[in-house]
Amino acid sequence: MKIYKKYSLHNLLLPLSTNGISAGFPSPADDHLEDIIDLNQQLIKNKEATFFGRAEGDSMIGAGIGNGDLLVIDKSLRPQNDNIAVCFLDGEFTVKRIKIEKDIIWLVAENEKYQPIKVTPQNDFVIWGIVTHCIKDL
Repeated sequence: MKIYKKYSLHNLLLPLSTNGISAGFPSPADDHLEDIIDLNQQLIKNKEATFFGRAEGDSMIGAGIGNGDLLVIDKSLRPQNDNIAVCFLDGEFTVKRIKIEKDIIWLVAENEKYQPIKVTPQNDFVIWGIVTHCIKDL
């Protein structure tokens, strides 16, 4: 996983359809835009602790994270059970769902091809940040 810190937080105000976008039958009356949205405000809550990273591989496809997707990672959030986290494990970054039990942390892939990883005291391990958003190309 490549981690990126360089970004610009200039206001990026874009048109927003306030009526929602139908995934069923379109309504011809809804083809006007009424509001604006700033993606920085929507995606970044703590700019000093926010990083971007590109996912590599297919271990998180069940969570909607695919190869090449851009992850928004907030290092200020306290890890909680079932969060998707970027972890530093034995010299490498990985993104997995964290399962926190009484005295054990598991890193769980969202793909049946991969077995859960039990974190032990022998591992060099840090929960580096919590994934808050996934931005993907379609």
